[in-house]
Amino acid sequence: MKLESGYPEYMMDSIRLVEEKRAENIERAIEPMSMEQREDMLRRFHPDYMEGTRREVRVGTDAGLLMYNGIVDLLEARPVLDPRAVDLGHIDHDVDILIIGGGGAGTVAAIFAHESGVPVDRILIATKLRHGDANSMMAQGGIQAADRGVDSPLIHYLDIYGGGHFTNKPEMARALAMDAPKILRWHLDLGVMYDRMDDGEFQELSGGGTSRNRMHSAKDYTGMEMMRNIRDHARNLEIPVLEFCPVVELLLDDKGAVAGGVAFNLETKEHHVIRAKATILATGGSGRLHLSNYPTTNHYGATGDGLVMAYHVGANLLDLDTIQIHPTGDAYPEAVVGILTTEKVRGLGAKPLNRFGDPFVFPLEPRDVESASFIRECEEDRGLVTPTGMPGVWLDSPMIDVIHGKGTIERKLAGEVRKFKRFGIDMTKHPILVYPTLHYQNGGVETNDRTETRIPGLFGAGEVTGGVHGKNRLMGNSLLDFNVFGRRAGIRTAEYVRTRKVGRLSLKHIDEYNRMLDEAGIAPKGTAPMILPEYRGHQALARALDIL
Repeated sequence: MKLESGYPEYMMDSIRLVEEKRAENIERAIEPMSMEQREDMLRRFHPDYMEGTRREVRVGTDAGLLMYNGIVDLLEARPVLDPRAVDLGHIDHDVDILIIGGGGAGTVAAIFAHESGVPVDRILIATKLRHGDANSMMAQGGIQAADRGVDSPLIHYLDIYGGGHFTNKPEMARALAMDAPKILRWHLDLGVMYDRMDDGEFQELSGGGTSRNRMHSAKDYTGMEMMRNIRDHARNLEIPVLEFCPVVELLLDDKGAVAGGVAFNLETKEHHVIRAKATILATGGSGRLHLSNYPTTNHYGATGDGLVMAYHVGANLLDLDTIQIHPTGDAYPEAVVGILTTEKVRGLGAKPLNRFGDPFVFPLEPRDVESASFIRECEEDRGLVTPTGMPGVWLDSPMIDVIHGKGTIERKLAGEVRKFKRFGIDMTKHPILVYPTLHYQNGGVETNDRTETRIPGLFGAGEVTGGVHGKNRLMGNSLLDFNVFGRRAGIRTAEYVRTRKVGRLSLKHIDEYNRMLDEAGIAPKGTAPMILPEYRGHQALARALDIL
C-alpha cells in the first residue's frame, strides 16, 4: 500500500478536502447542544444506552443493580484466592495503614498519612506492577482548579454536577471543587512545573463541558510531571512499597472490619498476609476489561481488582452502568489504535471534521456527548474507514498553529507530535484520525467525602471509587480526584488508626461468597480479581471493528 505523508492515497484525498475548507472552518461556529439534544444524542449513539451492553448482577450487596457486562462477569466469578492456601497465623507485614495501589491516589494517601502523624514504617503500599505504573502517569491534558477572580469553586462545582448529569453525590463534588486550589498550591510547593504565560500567570485552557478556563497543564505530560514530583516525594520519605505484589483479597477481623489484605507476589508466587488497622483501596479503574468491546487508553493492570475485593466484603458500588469513552482515541495507524489524543488538542482549537471536511459537533461538548456524535457520524457513513477497517473522523490539528501561531503544536503538544512522527505523520501539517476509546471508570466503590466505605476499616480514593463524577467525568477532574481524595484518605486513616484495635483475622467471607454464587445457580466461569488481562484469540484492539 502506497503511503503519502504516512497516509494511504484515499485518506489523503479526504485530507485535501479538510485543507481546502480549513480557513472557512476556523471561522465557522458550531453551537453547543441544548440539554434535550444532548440527551437524544446519548440515547441514540452512546454504548450506555445500547441493548446488550449491561445486565443485572445476581449476587451480593447490589443484587439486581444494572452494571456493564464485564463488571458483572467479575462479580459473578469465583474468588481467585483459596482461603485454605493462606496461613493467617503467619503475619508477613503488620502496619497501621495498607494502601492497595501505587498510582496517584495511593501515593498521595501515603504522603498525607505520614504528614498526619503515621510513621513511614507503619505505612505500606502494595502495588500490582511498579510504583507509578498507573493511569495517573499516563494522563495528559491537565487538572482543573478554580484559582482566578472570574472563577470560583462554586462554578467548578456546578460544572462537575452538570457534567455528571446531576447524578453525582453532592458532598463529593463539593469536596472536589473546594479542595482544588489547595491541591494546586501543594503541587507548586512540590515543584510541579505548570505551563505559564509570558507574564508568569498560569496558562489556563478550556475543557469539554466547562464554563470557565481552569485547566492547568504541563504541556501534554501533565500526569507524568505530577507523578514525577509526588512519587519522588514519597520515595524521599522512604515510604515502603511492595512492587509486583497485587492484593487479591481483603482480610476481615472478628468484628467485621477490614483488617488488611492478602497479596500475591507475581515473581515468587507466594502469598503475603498483611495486617492493617486501616486499608485504602486505590487500585484504579477497569479499562483493560474492554467494556462494550472498545479499545482502551488504560495501563495494563487496570482490571477492576478493587471493585471485586470490596464487593466480596460487602461494600456497595455506584454508577457502573456507565463508562466513559473518550472521543479522541487514535484510529490510525493500527499500532496506536485506542491510545489517547488529549482533549487539550480540541481545547487549543482543533475541530472534529467528517470525511468531507465538514464540522459536525461543538468541539467541547461533555465527553459522552462528543463521543456519541463521533459514533453517529461514522454509523451514518460520514466517517472514514482505515485499511484495517477501523472507523474514524478527522481532528484538524493544524488549525492550532493557524489560530495561535506557528510552533504552538510542537511547544504545547510535544508528546502527541512525537507519537505520530514515529509513523511518518506530521500533525502540524495534516489532521489525525480519531474514534472513541474506553478511558475512565465513572463509578466504583461508594465512599463519602471522608473516603469511608460502608465497611469499617475500608477507605477508597481515586478511580476505584464512585460518586464524585456521577454518570460522566469532565476533563481535568481525574487528576484532581486522586489528589483531593488521596489527601483526604491519608488524613482520615491517620485519625482512624489511633483508636483502632484489630481482632482475629478471617477469610470466611470468601466461603460465604462462594456459597451465594452456588445458591444463585451461577456456574464457575473464571476467577476474580483478574490481576492481568488475558489477550487470546481475537485481539482486544481489533474489537472496535465489531462496533459498526
